[in-house]
Amino acid sequence: MRPLVAHIDLDALRHNYQLACRCAPQSRSVAVIKADAYGHGALECARALEADVPAFAVASIEEAISLREGGIKVPIVLLEGIFTADELALVDQYGFWISVHSEWQVTALLDFSPRQPIPVWLKVDSGMHRLGFSPEEAPGVWQRLVNAPQVTALHLMSHFATADAREGSYFNQQMAALTTLAEKLGAPLCLANSPATLAWPVAHGDWNRPGVMLYGSDPLEEANEITRQLRPVMSLRSEIIALRELDEGEPVGYGGRWQAPRRSKIAVVAAGYGDGYDRHAVDGTPVLVNGQRCAIAGKVSMDMLTVDVTDVPEVAIGSEVVLWGSASNGAVLSIDEVARYCDTISYTLLTGVLPRVPRHYNEAHV
Repeated sequence: MRPLVAHIDLDALRHNYQLACRCAPQSRSVAVIKADAYGHGALECARALEADVPAFAVASIEEAISLREGGIKVPIVLLEGIFTADELALVDQYGFWISVHSEWQVTALLDFSPRQPIPVWLKVDSGMHRLGFSPEEAPGVWQRLVNAPQVTALHLMSHFATADAREGSYFNQQMAALTTLAEKLGAPLCLANSPATLAWPVAHGDWNRPGVMLYGSDPLEEANEITRQLRPVMSLRSEIIALRELDEGEPVGYGGRWQAPRRSKIAVVAAGYGDGYDRHAVDGTPVLVNGQRCAIAGKVSMDMLTVDVTDVPEVAIGSEVVLWGSASNGAVLSIDEVARYCDTISYTLLTGVLPRVPRHYNEAHV
């Protein structure tokens, strides 16, 4: 079998979730497992967390139904709400919670007759300018929903545009608008994403929504003492499948982008953009070979990439290669560091690992 495997550490997942809870002990933390749990396997991650979480959050009703049919019983929030009015029947059938961010969703909900009231999170556009009612519109919508027989457990919800940044002026602007609105309505709040959970206690509401931090990625521009406690959940590991000796000046890969600066040993690794590894990785992008830092040399191919292993002792065909995450010897390569070399973010790398890469979980019952 091809040696590329995404190893998923469910103990690290639980550790990161508990860290989110410790950041905000007065809040309840919904575990965000949209996009197949950021590429980690939504059902497997949900099963690992279900005993500890009060609710999960996903992006669509398809994601939510897959969890229900997989046996997940705790509440599931649809972060984008319904996409068509007829989905409300499925919301009612499966007992989902929903957000509402548009007038048509409110109208559809108030025209619907559920078997039991539906928990609703009213989304306010406090400055992201993506989804939600304006702070001026929100009070009128709130009043329509708060006493409606179709609705229960109404909360205000919003999303921060810059909670990951060192400079907090825009965050403070959003926070002030939300605080004023919540005080006016006497509304419970669900505001904090991963960076706000980690760095902005003022945003910790009745509910928080930790997402990428659950998977061990640091979403902040600068690490703090809390983010340094995050543990990587996915370790993308492969092996060397060939070794080549190159003379000084000889090129490697498409276009000959990398040329050997000296007599060099090049390892060919079974991993490429056909697996979801980013083809924009530049020369020098770090990998671990036998737990030692090495660098990509040459363009990433569809099924392979090449690494300069000149200085790695005892390198051989079959040697372990870690593209991000933890090596067998305990060395760790941060996915956030790899993402910077690829001019992208960890979210893209994690969700981009394709289905042909098998996920291996660290618990036999999953």
